[in-house]
Amino acid sequence: MLTDRKNEHLDVVLGGRGRSQARTGFDTVIFEHTALPELDMDAIDLTTSFLGKRINAPLLVSSMTGGPARAAHINEHLAIACNELDIALAVGSQRVAIEGPDGAGLDASLRQFAPRIPLLANFGAAQLNLGFGVDQARRAVEMIGADALIIHLNPLQEAVQPEGDRDWRGLFGSIEMLARALEVPVVVKEVGSGISARLARRLVDAGVAVIDVAGAGGTSWAAVEAERAKTPEQAAIARAFSDWGQPTASAIAAVRAACPDAVIVGSGGIADGVDVARAIRLGADIAGQAAGILDAATKSADAVVSRLSVVISQLRIVCFCTGSRDLAALRTAPLAPEAATGP
Repeated sequence: MLTDRKNEHLDVVLGGRGRSQARTGFDTVIFEHTALPELDMDAIDLTTSFLGKRINAPLLVSSMTGGPARAAHINEHLAIACNELDIALAVGSQRVAIEGPDGAGLDASLRQFAPRIPLLANFGAAQLNLGFGVDQARRAVEMIGADALIIHLNPLQEAVQPEGDRDWRGLFGSIEMLARALEVPVVVKEVGSGISARLARRLVDAGVAVIDVAGAGGTSWAAVEAERAKTPEQAAIARAFSDWGQPTASAIAAVRAACPDAVIVGSGGIADGVDVARAIRLGADIAGQAAGILDAATKSADAVVSRLSVVISQLRIVCFCTGSRDLAALRTAPLAPEAATGP
């Protein structure tokens, strides 16, 4: 049943359905154009450090997956492409791999495809009330040689999904326990409704190393569940929440203000390299993208490289046209007077 559900999710997203009705808020972030940059565009430095490793651009290919057979090909293509470009990769949920014999490409071979880059393991917070604990977390990390473990938060999806896991009592304490016990950093991410500044501060104080805000404006898992609903009633319940959540732009700025020293991933509706630049200007350390890469990931590693190379080129042009010689300069690049968002 879980594999069938994952395949249905993949079909909905690939079909262009399941988009949030909310806006990301990035359209309010308008850079002041620098008409005389006095820079060599090819010399602009986009490198940064993430999870103790140097990457060539501030990009994370965010968690995505399908049923095990399809996921294996997707993960291989993503790993090869991310390693070629020297950017970070987060795998989709490892629940199937941990609970059953089919690893869906989530085994030691993944690290062989991507020996250099930051690689992040992942499973859902709800599993911590269903038998998962430190042992399963360590297994998730060890099976792919991961540099960190993502615990993803998807309460809205679980609430509107007929087969969803809805007992979330005590999960904050379980996440804190993992953050204190594991040998690798713990990342907490939402899946498209955003993490509030208040929760982010609590999580960082509890030992969580990275916050991935995953705000509203990209894929809406409520809308995805509405598409795969088996009855009109189920669809109506889910569809009402297709615009739910904090827009990505405001979530990034708020979390950065509340957690000035935290590592922040800005994700949720990142459409291109201009949005990557906007996320960084608002306070993200790196930006995450998933749905925009998924179609390429089903085809080949070369298709993923081509897609992400466009994003990196767009980011470089933003730096050039804001007079930013590196990411540190981009973080303080002037915004146009009409810009309504920004620290």
